[in-house]
Order: sequence, then structure tokens, then C-alpha cells
Amino acid sequence: MYTQIRSRFVVLVFAILLLGAKSFPALCAEKPVDLSTAIIQVSKQNLPAVVYIEVTESKEVVNPLLPFENDPFFWRFFGGPKMPKKFKQEVKGLGSGMIIDPQGHILTNYHVAGGATKMEVTLADGSRYPARLVGGDSKTDLAVVHISAKEHLPHVTFGDSDKVEVGEWVVAIGVPRALEKSVTQGIISAKHRRGVTDPTSYQDFLQTDAAINPGNSGGPLLNLYGQVIGVNAAIATQSGGFEGIGFTIPSNMAQYVANALITHGKVERGWLGITIQDLTPELAKTIHTETLKGALVADVTKGGPAEKAGLKKNDVIVAYRGKEVSDTNELRNAVAETPIGTDAKITVLREGKKEELTVKIGSLEAATKILAVSVKERLGVEVRAPNSLEVDKYGINPNEGVVITWEDPKGPLKEVGFEVGDMILAINNQPIESMEGFVDLVSLLKPKQKISLLALDHRSGNTGTVQVVVR
Repeated sequence: MYTQIRSRFVVLVFAILLLGAKSFPALCAEKPVDLSTAIIQVSKQNLPAVVYIEVTESKEVVNPLLPFENDPFFWRFFGGPKMPKKFKQEVKGLGSGMIIDPQGHILTNYHVAGGATKMEVTLADGSRYPARLVGGDSKTDLAVVHISAKEHLPHVTFGDSDKVEVGEWVVAIGVPRALEKSVTQGIISAKHRRGVTDPTSYQDFLQTDAAINPGNSGGPLLNLYGQVIGVNAAIATQSGGFEGIGFTIPSNMAQYVANALITHGKVERGWLGITIQDLTPELAKTIHTETLKGALVADVTKGGPAEKAGLKKNDVIVAYRGKEVSDTNELRNAVAETPIGTDAKITVLREGKKEELTVKIGSLEAATKILAVSVKERLGVEVRAPNSLEVDKYGINPNEGVVITWEDPKGPLKEVGFEVGDMILAINNQPIESMEGFVDLVSLLKPKQKISLLALDHRSGNTGTVQVVVR
């Protein structure tokens, strides 16, 4: 009897080695995949849960008659030489989304639904429903909308994006150029793509060559087991169409954000209170370390969680909560997803020796006041949001830019000619859309960094670009 069992075991092991573990569903974490029918099965399984979202937005556009403002011919039509610099216009758009639960919550991109004044969702069976925005998060370009349907709705299931491998086959479903129920296939071309969009956003894109076109935004990227591993978000293109480089938000990040939006209506993010930068061979030599992995602490915010925990300038953070840190983006994303109030273990290299520190994670929202002090120190100014009079006077959006209210006589901005009342509209070509956004952008600047500011002169209303060196 023992001999028979041993013989069968040997045969079974040999068969696994010969045919591959994926041929044995009972012994594997995933069911076997038949490549000849896999995409068919993924499509059948997920097409009913992919939706088409039509949005209407109210946008401000520049008045095309503005150059003729001082032409007497136009005075009688506008009651004087002054005419509105901008006016509102309704713009229609479209995107994709995926139903994530039977209750009718739909995950999509923030750039699809975040600014919508009206939304209508079309399901795979052709039925239409008005939709409302549950919450949006511009920092990850994700949003959740909701529809009320009487019937039980089909929904997608999520996979673990951390386990995705480069070269793995994937399937994209969406509504490119209003062509409903479109399915494309490709592979994962790369992981951890950053710097694709706004540098203040939380990016960790998967790159794919599965065809993604306008209208695909918000649709799912799936593995061959039919699990969502990403939310399609952007493409790199010069023609405006797909050129083989698409970017998708990893499912683990998407699930975290979606759950937060459904539960709280917003995403609360953790905060350490440090300015970090990637290590280069030159920097590593300066601080006497051989590693190029990790995040170098360039500055520590006074009164922030990191200072209270004992982190210092030139520390290299090499591990966060037991996981190795490869670069600044990885650390920033990990901290952002840490629950506020958590005691997080951090491993740092300090003068060549490893040290363990514990930081109580703070709130990024609560950090704004503390970071405002950093703005004062680094740029030599205090700022506020524009008021209604300034919005009308300069023809700007209510949340556009910040107004200087105080200047350090020896500060960087005073030295290049800024005055109280002037506005800062953008930093390094990144528009300022709120006080929090301004503080975020400044917090990412490195000491002695040369930056470009788009400024508005409060006397003339003219705009121009000014070069400034941060303290």
C-alpha cells in the first residue's frame, strides 16, 4: 500500500513539473487558463458590469472678443469698454466605468465625473439611469458615482495589482470614441510608472499596450482570470489616439480610494511632515552611503510628525512599516494610504548605520496650517485665496491661484519684484487650483531649487513668468 501511494505521488509531482502548475486547479491559487478562450471568457464575465457614462460640464472659456475690448464699435453692445473676460459654456463628454457592487456604485476617473453637472449612465443592456457623484479624488484621478436600480446589478471583482507581472496578458474593456462594449488585449509593459501627470498626484501606474482611446477612461483593465487589476486613465500620444502606451491606476490603490469615497465621501491621507528626494550617485557620496534605494530626507517640517519622532535631514528612509522603500514616490504613496493616528515603524540609514523610529502618522488636511509656515520660510510670503472682487477684476476662476498678503523684505519673491496683491497662478507649469494645492506644490520643492512662477501683476492685470530660487 505504501509503495502504491509513493508511486502515485511521484507520478503526480512529475506531471506537475512536466505540464506546469496552472494545469492543476486543485493545487493552484487560480484556475487554469485556456489561452484559446481566455479573452472570450473575460469578456463574457465583465461586459455586463462595464458602463457608458455621458457627462455634461459647465466650463469657463475665454471671451473670443476680448482683443476688441477697447474698440468703440463694441461699446454700445456691452455698455462700455469693459466686457467679460470669460463666460460659461456647457460641454458634453463621455467615459467608461465599472459597477463595483450590487448597490449601484460605479468606479470611474475623476477627469470623467469630477466636474460634471449632469451624468447619465448606460448599462450593457441599454437601460439608462441618472447618476450622482458620491465622491472624487483628483490626486489619484478616481471617482465613484451611484445609480439607483431596482434589479440586482452585475459587478466586477478585483485582483491584487501588486502580483501583476511585466509581460502578463491583460484585457481592456470600455467605450472608446463612443463605440460601446469594445474589448482590446495586450500585455503589462511596465510597472510603477510615475511622473505621467500632475507631480502632486499619487501615481503608481501600470503601463500597458492594450489599446486605450478617448472614452476608455474609467474602464477596467483585467487579467485573464477576469479580475480588475487597473482603472484605465491616460495615454502617451502625439496624435491624440492610441500609440501603444497606456496607463492604468492599480486596483489596490483604486479599491482603497473607492472604499474611502463610499464611506466618507473623501480620501483622508496620512502625512509625515518631510520633504524627500531620490538618491543620486552624487547625493549618496555627499552623505556617505552606498545605496541608491530609499528616500533621502531633504527637509523636516517643524512641528510635524517626523520631527517629533526624531527624523533628521539627510536620513535615508529605506523601509516603511516593514516594507523596503525603493524611491520617493513609493514612500509617499505608502504614507498617504496609512490610517491617520497609526504608529508606523520607519527604518533609516543615518551616517551609515540603521536606526528604527516610530512615527505617529498625521493628517494631510490638518497639516495645511503647519505647511503654510514652510511656505513662508521657503518663499518669503504669506498667501490667501482670491476674493470675489479679484475673481471678477482679473477674470479668473474662484479657486485659481493665490494672492500675496505679506512679503519678507529679504525673501526670494521680493528680490525678483513681487508685491503684496500680486498673484501666483502656477508653479513649474502646474496650475494652482486651491490653497491646499499651492501648499502641496511648495512642499515638493527642494532647497535651493530654481522654479518658474506664473505671476499676475495686481496693478496691470498682466501675467508673466518669473524665475525664483527657493530658500
